[in-house]
Amino acid sequence: MLLLGVIFFVLMFAGLPIAFAIGIAGFSFFLGAGSIPVSIGVQQVATASQSFPLLAVPFFVLAGHMMNRTGITTRLIACSNVLVSWMAGGLAQVCIVLSTLMGGVSGSAVADAAMEARILGPDMIRRGYSRGFTGAVIAVGSLITATIPPSLGLILYGFVGNVSIGKLFLAGVIPGLVMMAAMMFTAWLVARKRGYQAEGAELPTARDVWRAIRDAKWALLFPVILLVAIRGGIFTASEVGAFAVVYAVLVGVLLHRELTWSGLVEALGEAVLDVGVIMLIILMSGMVGYAIIFEQAPQTIAAAMLGLTQEPVLVILLILLFLFIAGLFVESTVLVLMLTPIFVPLVTRLGVDPVHFGILMMSVITLGGMTPPVGVAMYTVCGILRCPVEEYFRESLPFLAAIVLVILALALMPGIVLFLPNIVG
Repeated sequence: MLLLGVIFFVLMFAGLPIAFAIGIAGFSFFLGAGSIPVSIGVQQVATASQSFPLLAVPFFVLAGHMMNRTGITTRLIACSNVLVSWMAGGLAQVCIVLSTLMGGVSGSAVADAAMEARILGPDMIRRGYSRGFTGAVIAVGSLITATIPPSLGLILYGFVGNVSIGKLFLAGVIPGLVMMAAMMFTAWLVARKRGYQAEGAELPTARDVWRAIRDAKWALLFPVILLVAIRGGIFTASEVGAFAVVYAVLVGVLLHRELTWSGLVEALGEAVLDVGVIMLIILMSGMVGYAIIFEQAPQTIAAAMLGLTQEPVLVILLILLFLFIAGLFVESTVLVLMLTPIFVPLVTRLGVDPVHFGILMMSVITLGGMTPPVGVAMYTVCGILRCPVEEYFRESLPFLAAIVLVILALALMPGIVLFLPNIVG
């Protein structure tokens, strides 16, 4: 098992695509095991694709790309601008609220960060915000997408860990809103200190707020409809993904009338590329998952951690620390696929709700995408804004500290995370 991990990290840091690094490491395990036929490894690759719940991933990816071409993004920006541009650091506040609203549309932190960096980033820099502050607000703010439904990470966690995706979606709402509030407060403090002014002169009127919400209603209703459809038993997680695609078409063609044929073709092409990358990682991870179970890694790690302490809270904090360190070096999708089978049995044994742990896990490992040395969202935003990584990292520290405090609070107070799932049942 140790050899498998060494091979994976060596290949990854050598620049090999993650999917191939996982695949080669997995095959190396079967070649070196001796007692296991290599054909079993091939079977595991095929088996990983034979999952009905996994259909939710390509459907939600396609729906996200299509919605970006239906006018939903511009309406969400306008809505966010009306709601919070009157605060100190107005455009920064707009970015944070937009990340929360876009979480229900894109489902991807990197996609959300890239979109905001292209659309709002240049305006923020022109209005006097530093490049580092702009990049930090956009990149760290996109972390909210990790919990707001339909988070692709939560779908994968639910698929691998056999956890209810509907409950995960419900559980992610309040933590996402708490993260939004923490980010907005931090941005307000920094903006007041540096003199970043509000964009609006005064508070919006009730009529302005109602008009903005009415214009963005189809985007705002989307995550609500998803939650009601799943928890109401109308659709399964996979079926609601297909519904999301139909919803995007209806909004784009009949309601907003902005989805063109060329836009549809572009969305399909981008979705095919994204799904190809994600699915290749998932398929190659099938071999690694088999190796983890065969080597009894969950039992070994559980025994080691329980040997240090029997206190569930301390064990969870140790796991979160490990996940944060791993997230600094490995992409979040890979960590979900590789580590969920290890830690879900452990936390369940400790009496921790796997839904609660899923929200914590996705928040922590996604945070790694906003930090050096290999943060995907960080490099995406810095590349678009032409911001030095050093300046970005320095400016991101207050926001990272705020998010860490939120995650600790969620870990110590599971009732916050489980409030909505417990109410809905």
